[in-house]
Amino acid sequence: FPSALEWIRESKPRAVMLENVPGLASSRFVEYRRNLFRSLHRMGFSFVDGRVLNASDFGVPQLRPRFIIVALREPSSAFFEWPVGVAARKTVGDSLFDLMGSAGWKGVKGWRQGAQAVAPTLVGGSKLHGGPDLGPTRAKASWKSLGVNGGGIANEAPDRDFALDGLPKLTLRMAARIQGFPDEWQFAGRKTAAYRQIGNAFPPPVAHAVSSAIASALQGRAVGKVEQPRLFAAAV
Repeated sequence: FPSALEWIRESKPRAVMLENVPGLASSRFVEYRRNLFRSLHRMGFSFVDGRVLNASDFGVPQLRPRFIIVALREPSSAFFEWPVGVAARKTVGDSLFDLMGSAGWKGVKGWRQGAQAVAPTLVGGSKLHGGPDLGPTRAKASWKSLGVNGGGIANEAPDRDFALDGLPKLTLRMAARIQGFPDEWQFAGRKTAAYRQIGNAFPPPVAHAVSSAIASALQGRAVGKVEQPRLFAAAV
């Protein structure tokens, strides 16, 4: 945050959006938030507010709560409204059905039925975490309840010889869908590097919703209905 505040001070933008872990919204960090908000007010931002948004409320098949801070100058500040999420949530089974069955796995329909829930928060974006997998023991247990082996990232989808009741691993493309990336998005580097980019990302649909609200405010109008970007064309 000190570096971000310095960049804001130097560049003098009309609007600011910052994203962090939801713990920053807790009572433990109340004084830190106050100081951060005061710093932005001193730079001329009349509107400074923070809110925890869940990615699952914006068309992403993953809970992933994030603390979003928005700051705007007058007169745009009078027009900002926080985006409202969609009513229906996407499930892991429906979102990954076509990818999971792309290599001919005969158990994909049964898997889909057992994966009718939102995914836990995807982890693995830190360089301290090691190789690509879906997180610590508790996270792996949550993935197992969805029929997914969280012990690593597969190179390919399960094929015809994969056990009907087996626990498939996610591929990089499946993990990217869980984060809300469009299928055509390309990641740089080999598997571990690419997974770190995916696992540490701010889900694009949430960024789109908040940035659309900011853009509307800068244009002097309320946000209205935000059309969600096309993420993928899964067979549901």
